[in-house]
Amino acid sequence: MLDHNLKYVVVEGSIGVGKTSLAQRLGDEFGSYLLLEKEEDNPFLEQFYQNPREVALATQLYFLLRRAKQLQEYRQADIFSPVQVSDFLIEKDRLFAQVNLNASEYELYEQVYSYLTIDAPKPDLVVYLQAPVEVLLQRIRKRKRSYERLIESAYLEQLNAAYAKFFYHYTDAPCLIVNASEIDFINNDQDYEQLLQKILSTKAGKRYFNPLPFAS
Repeated sequence: MLDHNLKYVVVEGSIGVGKTSLAQRLGDEFGSYLLLEKEEDNPFLEQFYQNPREVALATQLYFLLRRAKQLQEYRQADIFSPVQVSDFLIEKDRLFAQVNLNASEYELYEQVYSYLTIDAPKPDLVVYLQAPVEVLLQRIRKRKRSYERLIESAYLEQLNAAYAKFFYHYTDAPCLIVNASEIDFINNDQDYEQLLQKILSTKAGKRYFNPLPFAS
């Protein structure tokens, strides 16, 4: 039995870094209620990757409203679930909006955001997965989602920079920053156990985890 005081854990990171996969494995580990983005449900997403300017605002507002609704559902979830695990912070929605929207669109987005009065729970821990663009592109291509086939490296560079800035200033919860370039926490149990121990031992502030490969 795991020794911890965690009630709400969030896994974050750029597209393709593995946040949903890790959230699902942690969910299995903890017997958790899972709060997942399910970005494939966004009807504007494929068109966004084809022509970002045409549907950027619609894409972003759909994500915002969906995430706000999910957080409301979270509040009504089984309170007896030992741990709740999510693959998004609602605050990161603004990060994508800042990258994808022009000034007038972002002003409208901010008005909608402010009217939603989102009562987001405060995580006990945020696990922020980092990887360079070339690794993200490899993982995106490997999972073969049709709507991601047009994602460009320049867009991922923007997202990586925005995430790095966001978490540099992030102080709302303890944060474990993980170099996810080499670690395989899905198919390699040793990698996963190494990461799990770091997750369980991160109690305050920011901690950094640069995994060492196991000798074969």
